[in-house]
Amino acid sequence: MSDERFYPIGTPGQPWTEADKATWLGQRNIERSYKDEVLAKLEGVGGPALAPGFLVEQYGALSIDAARYPLFVARPAEPKAGLPWALITGGVHGYETSGVQGALEFLREHASAYLDRLNLVIAPCVSPWGYEVINRWNPETHDPNRSFVADSPAEESASLMRLVADLEAEHGAVFLVHMDLHETTDSDEDEFRPALAARDGKAFEPGLIPDGFYTVGDTENPQAGFQGAIIAAVEQVTHIAPADDKGEIIGCPVVQRGVINYPLDGLGLCAGVTGARFTTTTEVYPDSPKTTPENCNAAQVAAVRGGLDYALAQA
Repeated sequence: MSDERFYPIGTPGQPWTEADKATWLGQRNIERSYKDEVLAKLEGVGGPALAPGFLVEQYGALSIDAARYPLFVARPAEPKAGLPWALITGGVHGYETSGVQGALEFLREHASAYLDRLNLVIAPCVSPWGYEVINRWNPETHDPNRSFVADSPAEESASLMRLVADLEAEHGAVFLVHMDLHETTDSDEDEFRPALAARDGKAFEPGLIPDGFYTVGDTENPQAGFQGAIIAAVEQVTHIAPADDKGEIIGCPVVQRGVINYPLDGLGLCAGVTGARFTTTTEVYPDSPKTTPENCNAAQVAAVRGGLDYALAQA
């Protein structure tokens, strides 16, 4: 193991101690407002949502500051028996802005049109502390998108898992679709992957950030037609990430244009939490010179609409 220092916290080659984690937490700063940028857009928080036919309900809060970081979901005001359910999640990684803002834009502009065909549930910001400090991890240095497991160490993940379980128990929810909205950013390579390697006492191996949109399907349930429908919808809005010279995106084989697969359950990923027939993780590249924040939000909206429309046509 090299003793080369590539991250300013910890001892090279050794996993972080609790003191190292506390140092990392102490260096996080609030950089934007969850209240202003998310909660203010959920009109009537605790009551009517910003879209007709929806209610906003609190399903938890983060213990680091429960008053500052309540967790909210928009769901049908009157769920319809017999209709399939769909879950849209954003901000599991709080720093991935278009996942949050794209979910809110979809809720505002398109969600009500689906209520006669779907019981649609939208959790726009699963990790609000991460949103404010613009970070991948939660305050305990857990990655929420690797923590959708039994006895989850991340309360962000555990809270969403309880929400899904409650919907299944109270309303008999059977999920047809779950789309989890993410970004792959330059900061993955500059900050988050080096931090991960340092936290775990491993060497940092540089990678490449793909320029464009792609999706991550489930290795055990890839649903190629579903992923392809999302790509077809998104390419009307923004560019699709090409494979690298190895035929890969972020180290994974490209199985069809703009699509790779991960084992969702094995990695504890959010997109596997419902066991839905159609699942995906979307990935937008906001640092591309070819795009803008508005374009990234539009790509997320296009992905959701394309995915839902395909799934409904197959149901």
